[in-house]
Amino acid sequence: MAVVLRKVLGSVLHRSGSSSSRHNSELPEDHPPLGDLNVIPNDVFVQILLLLGPRDAARTSSVCKSWRALVSGNAIWVYFIMNEKEPWDALVFAETHLQLCFVPPSQLSFMNIYSKRAMVPRSIIIDGGSGYCKYGWSKSCSPSGRCATFLEFGNLESPMHARFHYFFTTIFSRMQVKTSSQPVVVSLPICYVDGQHICTNTESARASRKQLKEAIYSVLFEMNVPAICAIDQAVLALFAARRTSGIVVNIGFHVTSVVPIFEGIVRHDIGIEIVGQGALKLTAFLRELMQQRNINFESLYTVRTIKEKLCYVAADYEAELQKDTEASCEVVGEGWFTLSKERFKTGEILFQPLIGGLRTLGLHRAVALCMDHCLAAEATPDNRWFKTVVLAGGTSCLPGLSERLEKELCKILPASMSNGIEVIPPPCGADSAWHGAKIVSSMSTFMDSWCITKKQYRQMMRRNMIW
Repeated sequence: MAVVLRKVLGSVLHRSGSSSSRHNSELPEDHPPLGDLNVIPNDVFVQILLLLGPRDAARTSSVCKSWRALVSGNAIWVYFIMNEKEPWDALVFAETHLQLCFVPPSQLSFMNIYSKRAMVPRSIIIDGGSGYCKYGWSKSCSPSGRCATFLEFGNLESPMHARFHYFFTTIFSRMQVKTSSQPVVVSLPICYVDGQHICTNTESARASRKQLKEAIYSVLFEMNVPAICAIDQAVLALFAARRTSGIVVNIGFHVTSVVPIFEGIVRHDIGIEIVGQGALKLTAFLRELMQQRNINFESLYTVRTIKEKLCYVAADYEAELQKDTEASCEVVGEGWFTLSKERFKTGEILFQPLIGGLRTLGLHRAVALCMDHCLAAEATPDNRWFKTVVLAGGTSCLPGLSERLEKELCKILPASMSNGIEVIPPPCGADSAWHGAKIVSSMSTFMDSWCITKKQYRQMMRRNMIW
């Protein structure tokens, strides 16, 4: 059917073009000599356009004004976009909130968006992570591979430039792609200094961020990458939740970062709170609990697998102690493991660190402190922006964590601040930052608004604009 329609369309376009050149003064533009095609009802014509596909549908707009009006309507192009299996809410969020200036959805031209998005090249997305790196194609549904993070890749005693070169070379080799062929999107860790995490907006912190970003740009441009987009991991996790402002709680491998973000920019001046525990501490604590019960296991990887399968965060810790919470899971190659109270005691150290022998802030208190700083900063008269809390990182996927954090925040904050707080679970699990990068890299204005080329980078370096 579509083949027949395309042949008819070709004939119509040829007849319309030749007739309009001969009889331009005799026939109104709205009524070219199309014969019986003139009486096709609009709803039937729309169905024909959908069968033709986007390229041939766009060609029909040159026939006459009435057809052009139908073709340029949003309904047809919304259908074509949704057929590409791109999450609709992600597309609308990107094309409205992530543009240089906000565009109301009612003013979007989806025909224009479709044509521009079709020209955006596939990008390679590299989410450095803190425990392991996720990489893959921007047009894919999920990362295609995982490896050690670039901050821990190769020989840690080697210079940063050499390690980064080895890391990116390995990624390109595994993806079997030439370095000069595709743009690269890289997520940047929030705070990292020579292997040690930092938590203040000091000169050394700013210098460290600048050094890290410069090293990434320098290495990739030396490898002839055509364009680079580098964005903070926390910002990407926020984008994955379809937000541009809020607080991102990233439970990383070593530490947990509480990051205030306003309109897509990390507010280092407000301050990033760092909690001295992460996924590794929780896994180590579960290992201790299992050893106390003489439960044998092969490695820390086994314990991590059990944690991911059985552990959760209790809504009420004291009440949970009185319940029967025994459950079992199977670890491939090692058999079945049964846990009881260890299931919720593991996650409880996020809120009561002393249970695990840790002297650090509880997660809820770190978030509350960050909210206090956001309120004091007066970034905007509307103080609702920091009441959205987005969880990120693999450990933040523990069932019950978002509900418990929201409950604890409402307990310790005054009513004026706690009213309206929303804690959002990881929108895409452990891969939230990767999916946030996917949203950015699929935008119609991605190459122009979000990427920089080697020439632009050199100009920015001369003006000292990279930090």
